[in-house]
Amino acid sequence: MPIHLDNVDVVSKITGQGSALIIPCYMCPAVTVAVNDEKPFLQLFSHFLKSPPFERYIKTLQSDLSENGVSSTVFKSHFVHQWFLCMWTSGRRKKLARQLGRFDYVIVLGCDSATETVQNLLQTDDSKVIQGMEVTGFMNAKMRFHLPGDVSFEDCKVIPLAQQKTDVDY
Repeated sequence: MPIHLDNVDVVSKITGQGSALIIPCYMCPAVTVAVNDEKPFLQLFSHFLKSPPFERYIKTLQSDLSENGVSSTVFKSHFVHQWFLCMWTSGRRKKLARQLGRFDYVIVLGCDSATETVQNLLQTDDSKVIQGMEVTGFMNAKMRFHLPGDVSFEDCKVIPLAQQKTDVDY
């Protein structure tokens, strides 16, 4: 199942005016937002391969940034094979790498692996990378299909990440 993420107050981490590139992972964060909002993850016939709750979340983030003097652009991924940011192809990563230097801030909506993927693409220290969500555990849920084409998750539980033991015998 997907990774469960909590929102991070991104706006408070940005000092001053500038520009931000929002880089969303369209799987785990989108599922998390849909589950939290108790809305369908996908509505195949009305929004096809977009998650309306996640799209609203991104729009709200952009609005909050704008109110604080930060213009923002979203690095969109339209194809299913591009939904998992941590598993992007080299071509997709190159496209992102070409855009990163144009922004003061880079906001990653995804897990630590997604943030690491973006961090590894930075060629200068001119942009500050901000992780917009933090991992809280794994989501255990049942995927459901409802007519007329809604895909949602039900009976969700967050399974916390196992704590690492400090006294491990090998």
